[in-house]
Amino acid sequence: MAEKCLVNSSCNSSSNNTFSLYCFQKRTTIQSNLRNVSTTSCSSFKKGFYIRSSNVSPNRAFKRFIILESSKRKRVPLFVMMPEDTFGIDTSGNAKIKKIRAIAASLKALKLAGVHGITVEVWWGIVERSSPSEYNWQVYEELFKLISDSGLKLHVALSFHASMHLTTNGKQGVSLPLWVMEIGRLNNDIYYRDRHGFSNHDYLTLGVDRVPIFCGRTALQCYEDFMLSFKNKFEHLMGSVIKEISIGLGPSGELRYPAHPTNDGRWRFPGIGEFQCYDKYMMEDLDLVACIAGKPEWGCKGPQNAGCYNSVPDGVPFFDYGPESYVSEYGQFFLEWYSGNLLRHADVILEKAAKMLKKYQNDGPDSVLLVAKIAVVYWWYYTGSHPAELTAGYYNTPLRDGYDPLALMLSRHGAALRVSCFEMTDHDMPRDYQCGPEGLLRQIWTVSKERLVQLTGQNETEIFDTQGLMQIIANCYNPHRAGVKSFTYSRMNAKVFIPENWNKFSRFVRHMNLE
Repeated sequence: MAEKCLVNSSCNSSSNNTFSLYCFQKRTTIQSNLRNVSTTSCSSFKKGFYIRSSNVSPNRAFKRFIILESSKRKRVPLFVMMPEDTFGIDTSGNAKIKKIRAIAASLKALKLAGVHGITVEVWWGIVERSSPSEYNWQVYEELFKLISDSGLKLHVALSFHASMHLTTNGKQGVSLPLWVMEIGRLNNDIYYRDRHGFSNHDYLTLGVDRVPIFCGRTALQCYEDFMLSFKNKFEHLMGSVIKEISIGLGPSGELRYPAHPTNDGRWRFPGIGEFQCYDKYMMEDLDLVACIAGKPEWGCKGPQNAGCYNSVPDGVPFFDYGPESYVSEYGQFFLEWYSGNLLRHADVILEKAAKMLKKYQNDGPDSVLLVAKIAVVYWWYYTGSHPAELTAGYYNTPLRDGYDPLALMLSRHGAALRVSCFEMTDHDMPRDYQCGPEGLLRQIWTVSKERLVQLTGQNETEIFDTQGLMQIIANCYNPHRAGVKSFTYSRMNAKVFIPENWNKFSRFVRHMNLE
């Protein structure tokens, strides 16, 4: 989502890019905006970080930054995500691996560089493509064997969303299953809908979680059957090759509402987004909950004063402090319902996944880590109302920690939390948009530590520069925070293997492998 949002750091003044040298001692506090770390060699990195100051020539800009506590950390396994165009559809309608020879060569190169494993999206729209309850795993059997034969491990991302994007030849990518889309043609309310009536076809609305309209099954039953079929098919790889399994919980696999759609032009950064609850199933639920609360007038619609997709918070009544704002009795009621439904959606799916993986969740060498991914909605984070987070379903305000209930739910299921934006700093962002990727990451880190939830990391934007890669390392090995279980680099493509980029990436991998 935020790959559309990267802003060139040159917009900041030089004073914001100047860094002082701090020596690591056991009693010192690490500065949260540690940035621009690079190294001269793998061997020198064992002895310490080197901080680059923007006021010094790049060739003379490396200063020693001793690491004491972080050097005692266990290494963070590095996974690399497969390309977006890994799969295609042949003339007979079956999925196939595209450019298989190039992929095989790339996997060997990644293994030699020291990469731990590969992240593969396992698409609902490919496996159960044509008919309900008919699963075709052939293309994944082939790909998993290719990866395993290369000596690499697997992070499997079970993906119940679509990944369609516009090209000069129309839309390309992976859709939802064809039979699901056919149901959607007759009943468009199976998708999330905004107050204008526009639908998002990337993921089924959580309003149909318990509605048996998918050839006699509910959406939750479809997800459960898919997960069970996957487990039965690849149980022989569990723990030995498959080391992590993330469960898709929304658009882009993230637990969120599609409040900031990037594929149809409705939203652009840094718009606050819009609430997505206007399909008939969610509105029926809102009406019921409002009646139970003794406020039937609250059940007929969502907030009508919350602006539009590309609004900024200033001047939007719902995100102010007036009598009809998010802090009003109605505002609190609506946001509790909106965010609560999202948490319950994840709770049920992860409970089913945890039961299936129970025998592999023993923290031993053959264990499998269960993972859930959330979106990092960092724009307007430093405002009082956090509007972009609220529309996405994260009820996070100065009066309420929106990520603590999430961490508590994950803790019950022994699931790790996957968070992106490890390469970002607040200084990279334009000040006018009150962006806080570092502040948000600190908040998530804090609640995860309190709730004993493990974190896994990922980069939000395509990243090849040394500064961004070293920021990832600094976040992964921060000695004053909970350890990061693993990191996923997004993603493998032709740019990675350009010599200049490959040299930087290889050094990054070596640094990640140091204990």
